[in-house]
Amino acid sequence: MVKVDPEECVGCENCVEVCPVEAISMEDDVAVIDQATCTECGACISECPVDAINEE
Repeated sequence: MVKVDPEECVGCENCVEVCPVEAISMEDDVAVIDQATCTECGACISECPVDAINEE
């Protein structure tokens, strides 16, 4: 499962742009991953400049 740490997210939206299945949206300037849509490809993890996205 891929998760966003809301304390670390800076709202850059890089992850939103790179997600191939459009599973990431922004809520109150924080990335939110729709777990039902996410395919756990990891594209967002490598794109995050502050390492706020991790796989658990």
